[in-house]
Amino acid sequence: MSDEMTPGPGPDQHRRARAGVGYGFGAYAIWGLLPLYFVLLAPATPYEIVALRVVFSLLFCLALLAVTGGLRQYLRVFRDRRAVLALGAAGVLIAGNWLLYTVAATTGHTLEASLGYFINPIVAILLGVLVLHEKLRPLQWAAIAVGVVAVLVMSVFYGSVPWLSLGLAFSFGFYGLVKSRLGSRYPALVTLAAETTMITPLALVAVAVLGVQGQTTLLSEGAGHFLLLLSAGVITAVPLLLFGAAASRLPLSTVGMIQYVAPIGQFILATAVFHEAMPPERWAGFVLVWIAVVLLVLDAVRAPRAPRLPRR
Repeated sequence: MSDEMTPGPGPDQHRRARAGVGYGFGAYAIWGLLPLYFVLLAPATPYEIVALRVVFSLLFCLALLAVTGGLRQYLRVFRDRRAVLALGAAGVLIAGNWLLYTVAATTGHTLEASLGYFINPIVAILLGVLVLHEKLRPLQWAAIAVGVVAVLVMSVFYGSVPWLSLGLAFSFGFYGLVKSRLGSRYPALVTLAAETTMITPLALVAVAVLGVQGQTTLLSEGAGHFLLLLSAGVITAVPLLLFGAAASRLPLSTVGMIQYVAPIGQFILATAVFHEAMPPERWAGFVLVWIAVVLLVLDAVRAPRAPRLPRR
């Protein structure tokens, strides 16, 4: 068939792609603006915020599953031994990631959170090599090398290893690895509900301990504070659903590039709103990480077979 007779993308495909870009930017914009939400939750501690986020996320997900008819599939997950083990590990990893992120946002370390999510794609690629024995392309190797140099520069010249950034990057990297091994047998909402189910007992224990110690703020700071904490379930699930809608409409390489909206948003918040310090040593580390990010974007453009991003 001649090129003239080969049909191009139709209006419906263009509409789906435009909608996908909007959904993707919406998801990552929410994730990028989360530090503002956590600051509003003061005087709640990071432990209370994360524990309640787990509990309210589960309640919100179960409500959505009930509305959409997904409860049967949710219950079926618990008859799949492999899925239970994987989602239990995923739940622990994502709870750890949430805790680190909340600590960063509430203690004046949003820049470190931003750095962690800039590093995360590099960590994901590195785990693919070490655990899955994947073969890398030259630009990916170059990005990993530059990322390692960035961490060394910050460690030596800034005076401390960016443990918070590395913890965020590796916890979410391993989370994505666990989810990728599980595959796409279950929708994102079902797996999020199952993950939070696994760790809800721990979250309830944490809430009880905080209550006994007089450190819970759920009922002591007024109706506005209560509603803000209650909204944690919505703020967790909505960007996930937007991400799922984007991933089903866009090439993986496009979704991979949109992901940088989140750490860019965090960086802008940290410097322009929270006025966190950016000495030359930290600028040097960030510039090196951004160079690594550019290398990964170039690689994604040249080879759009990039692996699917893990869902938060």
